[in-house]
Amino acid sequence: MTAALVAGLLAGYGIAVPVGAVATHLVALTARTSLRIGACAALGVATADGLYALLAAFGGSALTRLIEPVMLPLRCLSALVLVALAVRGGVAAVRRHRSPRAAGRPDGAAPGPLRAYLSLLGITLMNPTTLVYFGALVLGSRTTEDFGPLEHGVFVLAAFVASASWQLLLAGGGALLGRALTGSRGRLVTALASSALITALAVHLLVSAF
Repeated sequence: MTAALVAGLLAGYGIAVPVGAVATHLVALTARTSLRIGACAALGVATADGLYALLAAFGGSALTRLIEPVMLPLRCLSALVLVALAVRGGVAAVRRHRSPRAAGRPDGAAPGPLRAYLSLLGITLMNPTTLVYFGALVLGSRTTEDFGPLEHGVFVLAAFVASASWQLLLAGGGALLGRALTGSRGRLVTALASSALITALAVHLLVSAF
């Protein structure tokens, strides 16, 4: 049981800690909105990681072999979604900056907690690298060979908790960033920088796929 717990925690942190486009979007979203919305978005990311850990733990090599042939189209789709998010965020930031009334009130286009959760859940689920990562970890690790259903359940839960704790930490950082950049120009610069970084990461995702 302890081995399953440790393996799950290491797996969860292993996939969550590297800061990519999803993490960048999470921090920027929290900075623009609130910690409550950011926390819901963070749980969406963690839920996707937990679901992929579940599929990898109980699905075995069949699911890994199933996802590999469609890696390229999934990567392309994920990159397009990220670019769309970057463009939408940049355009919205410019409009708020140009309109004094819009800059002085909360962003009406900001997602609610449920929408933020579902949005980040969907974005993370479209990243096939997560499933391949968990599949390779479970199938290639001798530690997990002797796990039964209960141990696999502990592994999945530990992976979810590890991912959730890291994503919530990122959301907290985004909330602090939002408080520090309360001015109109600061929020504009932050949003545009985030959009540019997300676009660059999406391009890198496409380039690495070919």
